[in-house]
Amino acid sequence: MTDLAMTRLHEIMVILQSVSLVFYFVDYLNKDRSAHRIAVWLLSIVSLLQTIFLVMYIIETKRFPILSLFEGIYFYAWLIITLSIILQLVFRLDLPAFFLNIIGFIFMTIHTFAPNQLEQTAVGDGLRSELLVIHIIFAMLAYAAFSLSFVFSSLYLILYRVLKKKKWSKQFSRLPSLTQAETGMTLAILVGIPLLFVSLVLGLQWAYVSLSFFSIFDFKIVSSLVLLIIYIVVLLLRKQARFKGTNYAWIHIYAFLFVLINFLLISPLSQFHLW
Repeated sequence: MTDLAMTRLHEIMVILQSVSLVFYFVDYLNKDRSAHRIAVWLLSIVSLLQTIFLVMYIIETKRFPILSLFEGIYFYAWLIITLSIILQLVFRLDLPAFFLNIIGFIFMTIHTFAPNQLEQTAVGDGLRSELLVIHIIFAMLAYAAFSLSFVFSSLYLILYRVLKKKKWSKQFSRLPSLTQAETGMTLAILVGIPLLFVSLVLGLQWAYVSLSFFSIFDFKIVSSLVLLIIYIVVLLLRKQARFKGTNYAWIHIYAFLFVLINFLLISPLSQFHLW
């Protein structure tokens, strides 16, 4: 497939996803099940197109497309949308899925309309290995889990504000309960922490066996370790009941902002990381 055709395919996916978000919003305002079904179908089409493109890219490049920031953003968007569909079809969590769709849409738009600024040369053939691929996949899965914790923390704050002001309406009927949102936050980071830890271990092992020299104080290594420590501290403080309610939700949101910084902004400062 030509570059122009790929670009057009991405643009179609962005348009379909934006229309899907419109129907999700209509459903949210009016509890319109027809609008909800259309939104799910459109998002499913986007997910199918993304998967087809992913498979075609793998066939064309003969590798898993996660070895540059440009590719990593696409894979992250694919993960987020896939997770959104699972939440809707399996767990019937429509509103958390809607918030995930917004995150996926933002990253898909970044990937589609800013390729020149984001695309970087992928890791050379001599540095590619199954260890590197697994390291990156585990990191992306951890980021997806932390994204879900961000969604549940945002919903917690929205629900808390609605209940406090006693302005309940049908638009909020699909919000999870405060207990469900808080449990969702905790479960998400319980999954994300070990995934990120394994990713760090595998990444260090890959660097040790593949690079002639690397510094343990590389910006990306240090920032990823700091990110891991932040979420471990959040979990420990939660276990000790140091953080409750809205404070617990806000700390998840602040932690996710560091996820975005680590993902998008730290990489250019690294000596050997490409994303």
